Amino acid sequence: MLLFFILLYLLFNVLLGLWASRRVKSTDDYLLAGRKLNFPMATAVVFATWFGSETLLGASSEFAEKGILGVIEDPFGASLCLLLIGAFFAKKLYRLNLLTFGDFYRVRYNRQTELLASFFLVISYFGWIAAQLVALGIILNLIVDISLPAGIGLGFVVVVGYTYMGGMWSVSITDFLQTIMIILGLAVVVISMWIKYPIETITKQLPPDFFRFTPLPTANNTAWINYFAMWITIGLGSIPQQDVFQRVMSSKSEKVAIKASFAAAGLYLTVALMPLLLSLYAKAAHPHLMQQDTQLLLPGLILNQSSLWIKVLFFGALLSAIMSTASGAILAPAAILSENIFKPLYTNITDKQLLHLSRLSVLFVAFVSLGFALLRSNIYELVSESSALSLVSLFVPMVAGIYLPRTSSGAAILSMLLGMGVWLGALAFNTQINPLIYGLAASVFGLGAGLLFWPITKKQQA
Repeated sequence: MLLFFILLYLLFNVLLGLWASRRVKSTDDYLLAGRKLNFPMATAVVFATWFGSETLLGASSEFAEKGILGVIEDPFGASLCLLLIGAFFAKKLYRLNLLTFGDFYRVRYNRQTELLASFFLVISYFGWIAAQLVALGIILNLIVDISLPAGIGLGFVVVVGYTYMGGMWSVSITDFLQTIMIILGLAVVVISMWIKYPIETITKQLPPDFFRFTPLPTANNTAWINYFAMWITIGLGSIPQQDVFQRVMSSKSEKVAIKASFAAAGLYLTVALMPLLLSLYAKAAHPHLMQQDTQLLLPGLILNQSSLWIKVLFFGALLSAIMSTASGAILAPAAILSENIFKPLYTNITDKQLLHLSRLSVLFVAFVSLGFALLRSNIYELVSESSALSLVSLFVPMVAGIYLPRTSSGAAILSMLLGMGVWLGALAFNTQINPLIYGLAASVFGLGAGLLFWPITKKQQA
């Protein structure tokens, strides 16, 4: 019976995506939902940006093992990111009236900067999408009792199907429905667990420092630097991302874009605490689950419950969260590929041709990510690596392009290359300090050094 409801839900999402595709008449409709999303819809799609496999499976397992310090990156860093977007970036980006984030680097710098930024944007998504596909595979493997690769393949077909057909309209409408499903499903499950296992008996079993929010006062400088790195991995690293940009630009006004970012930040942090709480119930009620793959902690808890409706609501919420993140993550790099990398190769391309090119880009991104998913299986690591990549290469040139009165394309390119190169080098040497700190510092240095060697052109000054 559980299998029936899950398959019915997957089918419903495909049909909903097919219905939404009727609204797609242009590339603007496909990539930005015609810039017509109202406040509830905009809030839902911003909230659903990252509320996926990392939050429900990755972060919950980290929390059960390491406490609060294990989940600073997500949900706390992710909520910080949405707050910063609403406070400092939504208005300025919305007023530029651009189709993709790659367009920003061309308008603010030049074509060469656009190409390099677009390349880094695209590759930063493969790990993120793969994490969602792996999560879908894990869940379908548990429910349908098929192999992990087969589960990944089935989830791939569903998500790619409705994303290919309806683009941002499909993503927006399914995200709105899935957000309701996420909140309802998790709330019912948490309440049922709360009644069955009093929270006082659960917290008494935890170590004294389990809920510590910062390192110990006696911790060395390295511990504090790495703590800071956890905050900024997603907190800053996901600001220069196409999926966030698409959601800001899809709002019907700049006021809606700003309010939706703030509302989604609060909603994200509130809802994301529920799977963390559920992981404590799983740890206490079924300690043997901690000896297995801890990414299966929450699914294992629910499968041990007798109520069919609890299972239906939880797995419906889980699949909703994963699919909403996966669909938006697939569409984002596809938009960059079609608009910033492929489109300039054609002369006099029509909007209809660009729309077709965007759909083909969705398929390309999806199949590359499928390859990543079949090779890797750790959800938390896949997502973390993706955010770090954009932080060390794209964040500094983006902030400089928005807020500095004087900058240059040479400085932006040097910042990207130096940040990426130093980060990769630090990864190779397995440094004690988080490698993204070295990469971010190198990116800042590259921008400063670049401004000394490459003066601003008149066009850029204007």
